[in-house]
This record gives sequence, structure tokens and C-alpha cells, in this order.
Amino acid sequence: MSNPLLDFADLPLFDQIQPEHIAPAIDQLLAQSEAALQEVTQPQFPADWRAIARVLDVATERLGRAWGAVGHLNAVADTPALRAAYNEAMPRVTAFWTRLGSDERLYAKYKAIDPTVLDAEQRQALSNAMRNFVLGGAELQGAAKERFAQIQERSAELSQKFSENALDATDAFAYYGTKEELDGVPQDVVATARAAAQAEDKPGYKLTLKMPSYLPVMQFARSSALRETLYRAYATRASELGDPAFDNTALIGEILALRQEEAQLLGLPNFGELSLVPKMAGSAKEVTDFLRDLAAKARPFALQDLADLRAFAAEQLGIADPQPWDWSYIGEKLKESRYAFSEQEVKAYFTAPKVLAGLFKIVETLFEVSIRRDTAPVWNPGVEFYRIERSTAQGMQKVGQFYLDPAARPGKRGGAWMDDVRARWLRPDDNRVQTPVAQMVCNFADGVEGKPPLLTHDDVITLFHEFGHGLHHMLTQVNERDVSGISGVEWDAVELPSQFMENFCWEWEVLRHMTAHVDTGEPLPRALFDKMIAAKNFQSGLQTLRQIEFSLFDMLLHTEYDAAKAQPGDVMALLGKVRSEVAVMPSAPFSRTPNTFTHIFSGGYAAGYYSYKWAEVLSADAYAAFEESTDADGRPSVETGRRYRTAILEAGGSRPAIESFKAFRGRAPELDALLRHQGMVAHASKAA
Repeated sequence: MSNPLLDFADLPLFDQIQPEHIAPAIDQLLAQSEAALQEVTQPQFPADWRAIARVLDVATERLGRAWGAVGHLNAVADTPALRAAYNEAMPRVTAFWTRLGSDERLYAKYKAIDPTVLDAEQRQALSNAMRNFVLGGAELQGAAKERFAQIQERSAELSQKFSENALDATDAFAYYGTKEELDGVPQDVVATARAAAQAEDKPGYKLTLKMPSYLPVMQFARSSALRETLYRAYATRASELGDPAFDNTALIGEILALRQEEAQLLGLPNFGELSLVPKMAGSAKEVTDFLRDLAAKARPFALQDLADLRAFAAEQLGIADPQPWDWSYIGEKLKESRYAFSEQEVKAYFTAPKVLAGLFKIVETLFEVSIRRDTAPVWNPGVEFYRIERSTAQGMQKVGQFYLDPAARPGKRGGAWMDDVRARWLRPDDNRVQTPVAQMVCNFADGVEGKPPLLTHDDVITLFHEFGHGLHHMLTQVNERDVSGISGVEWDAVELPSQFMENFCWEWEVLRHMTAHVDTGEPLPRALFDKMIAAKNFQSGLQTLRQIEFSLFDMLLHTEYDAAKAQPGDVMALLGKVRSEVAVMPSAPFSRTPNTFTHIFSGGYAAGYYSYKWAEVLSADAYAAFEESTDADGRPSVETGRRYRTAILEAGGSRPAIESFKAFRGRAPELDALLRHQGMVAHASKAA
């Protein structure tokens, strides 16, 4: 029987991959990769970049693509059989990558490569490779090396289990409410809840902890008791206060202990410093100083935000002592009162097809490309597939392709993300350019009653954000796989293109082309847009402190927390300490935020969550260049778009991110634009 995971002719055969294909395919690809490693590390094999790539990189790229397809399906179409097959193969895959990254013979072979015969892209890739060998344990010996490998395998298992627990705890909860309890909840959400209950032959309205269900209840339900029910379930997911089968508490402790041990094996004081070796920031102190400086600037605005909420709750809503499950509701009511519009009113104009068309229009205009529908095997009928093309002297040329999976559903990990299916690469085996393919995944509400899906403005921002990542991956013109697109980009700079795209969601010339009322087809009225702009920085002080709270907690957890001496409750105690320093809004004592903090425990952001705020400085300053070059009608400059495309998007990871930024902006980044964009006008200083 042919195995779809072994078909590399073009795109993955997502519609054919079954759990039983995983073990035989991965075992075969591991064997081929192992044979390639043995071949290139023989003494007689030349220390030549392209020669090594022709043998080793070709084999490991196939392994990476197949395992990437399996991991992707595990995230978007989880089933017990798929999960079991994934977890069965994962230790072998992890062990191979660990062995590859720490192989002394391969390290010596790369050391012997003459960098003067390489082009700039290859030199950058070689430099990264040398650094990664050190971080991968290639200089460790004996028992230390063996222990390092054990840590990698166990860490991978724990991170996967953490992610599974978070997903299962979210999926396991359901509350069947009455029509009266849902008073105030938007009609489309109510209709979805009713349909979900009917599908199970249950009475009432099914509410879940998935964002399209949970968030509107927290914002709009007049029943404080209903909000409390969902809030408690959400805040205690995957903790000792919820179902013990999904409790992540012990996993957190073991993950942190292993990370600390890994850093010490590599001669670094803690995992925070280890994490920063390949990043822009130079030290943990530089990061914490940056966060605390930004917190100090945001704090006065956050205190005013909180005072406004308390006063409005007491005077207008009769809530004298707001509880944690009341704040979203109070905030939404205050926004409606202050700016005379609601999120629901705005949402009616953002039909998914129109939003997508508007997104494509701005991308096509600014970056001089064309986007059109394409065909590919997909993992779910709701997945769409597109190609990006560029006009050349020889006609339209394919630049890249992408999958879009917008809707929330059971068995699909929450949140939104972009991932690569394959990278742009001048393949060493046949000398052809392999075009990049990306996948953008969101968790939006589906359409109801025959109408197209409606997106909140926050959903629109999320879509633009993920598409920014996708553009970074797909528009690259770099031919060296390890530094093309998002590969090789410092983690604290990789959010620059994604956050940059968010800014267009606040531009009239963009929005008016991407809105159509779900019932009338009318575009967003200018008067309503003006209200949205007036409300743009509503509670930005509180939101900034919330992000800094997560970021500082993450960094201190990986620098000051001593896993070797830790006692039960120390992680929550550290979070409490951070909250007392940074936060102004009281939190629920039962809240277990760390237990579903998948970004840092299973998503690659460990000691790196600060990168969202760090990159926001870069993205806001980059967008300021567009603001400075718009025409009289407010249209962004195509010439500025071209400079941004060539300096940042096309360059990918082929040079340090600060060089790409300076190539576009002509100077180092400054904090002013971020503070201005967020309505926190204060004395602005240069960013680190």
C-alpha cells in the first residue's frame, strides 16, 4: 500500500493521511536520515556546504515535512488514534533531531567549511548552525551528553502532554443554559449554541470554553451567575481545581526543572539566558528592564482605565464590588456607553468572505502580488487553499501558496497560528527553486442559519496578524532553506511582520473595502468607523500591563525560580509577586493561568513571551513609515510597501533582524510610535 506521508511530489496528501501511516513512514524517513548522517560524517566526505546539503539536508527536509504534516493534523484534527500514533513516534523523532544537533563529527565537518567560498545567505546559515550545535549539546561529552538527550526526549513528551491536557480540559466542558440565562448574548452566538445542543439531542443552549462561545458570554450575558460559571471553568482548566485527569501542575514543575538542568549542562546560569542566545535581546536583565520601563509608562493609563470601570459599574450597572467575571461585561457596557456602539454592531459588517477579499486587496496593492484560489488536498472541508503570484517578464510566476483554516471545532487546538508546510529552497538535489507553502489557522465562529461567518474586529486583527507571518514566510527571496522566510529570524523579531499587518485594520481606506453588512450588504458607515477609532485605545493601559504581566512572569520563571528547591505553590506565588508589581486589576484567587499557558510550556515561547512587546516596538515604528508616506486620500505608499517587502519580508532570516529594520527605516527603532499608537503619549525613549 502506498503511504501518503512518503509522497513528496508536491503538496501533502492531507486527505489521505491516516494514523496507521505514521509509524512506517516516519521509521523509513528516520532510517534514510540516519544513513545520510552517517554518509556525510565519514572522513572522506568533503567539508562542502552544497555537498552536505545534497545528502543530509535533502533527507532531513523530507523527514521534517512528513513529521510537520503529522504534527499539524494532531493540532487541527485530533482523534484518539492519531494522538496515539503521534505520541508513539515522537520519542524516536525527538531522539534523532537531538542526536543530529549534537553530533561531534557533523559539528567538525561544518567547522571545516571555508566560509569565504560561501555566499552571504550560506554564511548566515553556517553561523546559525555553529551556534545551534553548541546549544544542541555538540560540545558535551559522556554522561552529560547522554543526559542532555534524555532531557530533550522527556521535555518533548511533557510539552505534548501539556498541550493535550489544555485541549482536553477545554473540550470536556459544556454548559446547557436556558434562553433566559442567555439574555444579552448576541443572536448569532445564541443560534450556534442552540444548534450545538440540538445536534446532541439535548435541551437548551450548549455553551463551551471555545473562544467563539466563551468570550461573547463574558462580554454580553446579563446573568452574572452564568458568567461566573463559565469563568470559573475557564480559569481552572487543566489544574488541581478542575478534572484531575487534565491537571498540568506536576508537568509544569518537571518542565521547569528539565529546562534549568539543560541550561546548566550548557554552562549557562538559567534557561532564560539560554533562550536569549539566538535572540535580539542581549540578556534577561535587558528584557526585564524593558518590560518594567514599559510597565511604568503604562501604569498611570491602566489606573485611570480601572477607575473608569469601577465608577461606571457602580453608577450605571449597580455593581458595587466587581468580581473577576464582571470586568469584560463592564468593559463592553462602558465602551457602548462612551462611544455609542457595540462590538456586535461592528461585527455585522465583517462577513468573512468580504474581510478576506479586503485583506487580499491591501496585500496585492502594497506588495505587488496577486492572490487567487488554488486546489490542494485538505484536512477539513472548511479549509481553503490559495496561491500568490508575481508578474515577471516571463509572465505570472508562483511565489508561494497557503492553506487557511478559519473555524473553531472540536479536536482543534485553540488560538491562532501560522506554520510552514515547506520553505523556499534552491534545492541542492535538482537545482530548482522550491516555492514556500504556509498554513494559517484561526478559531473563528462558523456561519449560522445559512449566513456567512461573522468576524469581530478582534478576529479581523487576528487574521491580519497571522497573514503577516504568512507573508514573511511566502514572500522571501532567500534561496538557503535555513534562513529563508521565518527560518533563522530571531524569535523576538519574528512578530514584526505579523503585528505590522494589524495596523491596516484601523485604516479607513482598507476597512471600507472589506466590509458589507450581513443583511443589507452596505459597507461600514464612516460614522461607525470614527467611533471605532475613538475607542481604539480603550483600556490600552490595562491591556499593556496584562501582556507585561505574562511576559515578566515568563522571564522570571526561567531566571529567578529555582526548580531544584521549588515547593508546591511556588509557581503561583511567583505569579502573585509579578501581579503585585505590575497589575492594577485584582485577579481571582482560584485562577490558574500557568496551567494553560501553552505559549511557554508547549509552544516555543519559553523565556520569549516578551517578544510580542519587543517586536511591537519594531512593528509600530515600521508602520510609522507608512503613516509618513500616505497620500492626500490616506492611501499607503506602494513605494514604501516595496521597500518594506524587499528589506524585511524578502530578506527573511538571511541577516540579523536589526540590519533588516535599519535597511527599511534608515535608523534604529524607537519607542515613540508604539506609545502613540496605543494612546499612551508619554516621554518616549529609544528602544533597546
